[in-house]
Parts: sequence; C-alpha cells; structure tokens
Amino acid sequence: MKLTKPTLTFWQIFNMNIGFLGIQYSFGLQQTAVNPIFSFLGAHPDELPLLNLAGPVTGLIIQPIVGAISDKTWSPRWGRRKPFFLIGALLGSLCLFAFPFSPALWFAVGLLWILDVGNNMAMEPYRAFVGDKLPEKQMSLGYQMQSLFVGAGIVLANASIFLFQDWFGGAEDVADTATSIPKWLYYSFFIGAVLSVTTILWSVLRTPEIPPSDEELEEMKLHNSRPLKDRIRAPFLEIAEAIKQMPKFMWKLSAVYLFQWYALFIYWQFIAPLFVESMRFNQSQALSQAAKMNTTYNVSTMVIALVLVPLAAKFGSKKVYTGSLFLTGIAMLSIPYIHDPVLVLFPMVLFGIGWAAMMGIPYSMVSKIVPQERRGVYMGILNMMIVIPMGIQTLSFGAIVKNLLGNSAINAILFAGVFFVIAGVLALRLKEPKTDNGDIAMPLSGGH
Repeated sequence: MKLTKPTLTFWQIFNMNIGFLGIQYSFGLQQTAVNPIFSFLGAHPDELPLLNLAGPVTGLIIQPIVGAISDKTWSPRWGRRKPFFLIGALLGSLCLFAFPFSPALWFAVGLLWILDVGNNMAMEPYRAFVGDKLPEKQMSLGYQMQSLFVGAGIVLANASIFLFQDWFGGAEDVADTATSIPKWLYYSFFIGAVLSVTTILWSVLRTPEIPPSDEELEEMKLHNSRPLKDRIRAPFLEIAEAIKQMPKFMWKLSAVYLFQWYALFIYWQFIAPLFVESMRFNQSQALSQAAKMNTTYNVSTMVIALVLVPLAAKFGSKKVYTGSLFLTGIAMLSIPYIHDPVLVLFPMVLFGIGWAAMMGIPYSMVSKIVPQERRGVYMGILNMMIVIPMGIQTLSFGAIVKNLLGNSAINAILFAGVFFVIAGVLALRLKEPKTDNGDIAMPLSGGH
C-alpha cells in the first residue's frame, strides 16, 4: 500500500533543509581554501591534483554504499537517514577544527580524506531524507529550498575568507611570500566546524522521519536476514545492470561530463595559484582573491538558476546547456589575461551561468528518459559520471601541468577553458528527449 505523505508547511521544509548550509559551507572551504593550505605547507603546483584524490574516491565509494545501507535501515529511536548524516557532520566538524592546525602536508591530506568521508556520508542520506518526507507536489519547493542553502553555504564560506583577511590580516599578508597557514584563515574553519553540527542538529531535532510501511519493514527484515556478502553485493549488481541498459543519451552525456568536470577540478585547484603567477600576489592574497571569485560565481548561480527556467522553456534545455558551457569556456580563457583584481570578477558571472546550468539541466534531461523505478540508481550513475572524471584528473593532470604546461597555473586555467569548449562541442551531439518541455531541475548539490 502506497504511503500518503502529509503536506508540509514552508517552515517545516525550511527546517528540513537547513543542514545543507553547514555541509555546503564545508564544501566551499574545500573548493577555495584547501589547495592554498597545501601550498602553504609546501605543495608544488604539479602535486595539487593528486593531493585532491580524496574527493572523487570518497564520492564514488561512500555515497552509493551509505545510500544503499540507509535504504535498508530503520530504528524507532534514531530513524533511517538521520544517524548517517549526523555521524558525517560530526566527522566533518572535527576535521574542520583540526585543519588549520595541520603541522605538515601529509597531515592536511589525511584530514581531507576524513573530511570528504564525513561530507559524503552526510550528503547522500540527506538527499534521500528530503525525498522521503515530501509529497510529489512539494518536491520542487523542497529542492529549491535545498538549492538555496547549497548556494548560501558556499557563498558564506568564501565571503568569510576574504572578509577575515581584510579584518584580521597582518604583516604576513604584505610580505612577498607566505609559507605558513595565516591565523585569520582559522576563523573560517572554526565557523564551518560549528555550522556543520548545529545546522544538521537543527534539522534532526525539528524534522521527524516517516516510519516505513509494513511492506518496507518486511522487505528490510528479509534483506537483513541475508548473508552479509549478499547484502554488500546487491547495490553494486543493481548499478551494473542499469549501466548495461543505460540510454544512449546518457552515454553521450558522459563524454560531455568527462571534459566538463575535468575542467572544473582544474579550476578549483589552480585558481589561487593563478593569482600568485598572474598578479604576483602572495599566498594569502591569492587565497582571498580566489574566495572573491568563487563568491561571485555562486551568487550569480543563485540568481541565474531561476532565470534559466523560462530560457530553457523557450529555447530548449540542450541549447541553454550547450551555450552555458561555451560561456564558461570564454570565462576561463579570459581570466589569465585580466590583471585587475576587480575586473577579473566579471568573467565569473559567465561562470555562474554555466554552473547554474551544469547543476540543473542534465538532471532534468536524464530524469525524463529513465524509468521511474530506476530513477534513483540512474541519478547515482550520473554522480559517478562526475567523480570519475575528477579521479582521472587527479591522477593525470599533475604530469600534464609539469611536463606539458611548464608548471604554470596560467596554462592550467587556459587548458580548462579549452576543455569547456570541447564539452560544449560534444553537447551539440546530445539529442534532446522528445518529452522535453523546457523544464529544468533545480540544483541538487554543490559538492561531489
């Protein structure tokens, strides 16, 4: 028997999603501050890709495993999803507190692995938690609210970096070089550690989970009675079967994603080193400038995401998505040639348009062509299409930037711009689903 879900009020949906603020604040710090911290601790530009291997590996492994386990979990006291994203938030909080105290590069890299495990442990059950609670007619509002907190968390993280540098930066910020983690950066991580736990706790305490139906409980009981190895294999077998039957559209999209997400990971790793090279900033100044860049594009994304809805309805999702990739490529190709710290923010508006489209339109197009009963697994495969290119980038780009690009952050960003253009060309090959009416999904996440 199908469970009828109660209609929730605006504030109930608000309370349910507020935990995304803390999770995405953490992801915002990862995007902007972690690679400069690696540089402060002695990492060379060609080492940055491999040092970021934690993101794609944990995203590929942790999210589907935790998501599958939470599907088959229920405790009358603790619920189904809450234990997982609460444990993930606690792990992330401890790592954020410790991160600025890293005494050596190896220590910071180890913390990044644990932090990524915590964030991914929280993220996948949290997405399912929102879907569990909302009736179909409120799904759009629920994910729009989620999108709001995703953007707000990343904006807040980046804004804290350049504001704290302005308020508390000292002599270390006017020196020609910076070889230790600046004290003002500690505050951004401390705020993240507090937000990670408090926002999740707010959602946990104010949002009760809906108990499973008798049929679901019986299915869980049957599943949990199976041998452990069978329970572990089940989600992987389902994913493998879905990949065999995957629509041709998704195979073509995977080629676009290969270049798109490879390029995005280059940007996040090399935007701060770029300013050391192009504007002769020291590490602290470069970190602050990178935070301003990321704040600008995320604010643009929050505004543009709503505008893309009527644009996609008028011109078609494929055209808007393809155009956004070309705009992002133009932004990346122009940034290295702008040497004014204010003027260089303007290309980030184009980047924000691209980011809004990348995080919404593909989800919508895929959701229209996959069977309802497998929508969850295909959305998981779509996430795999994100983290696999990131994994390839972390393993390959260090050698590329060292041997082919002269260890130059400028050349790395230009390389990313070319990859965005290639992604746009490949997107022209996408055959838009016949049922497409121009609707696009709101962004589901800012992370990996």
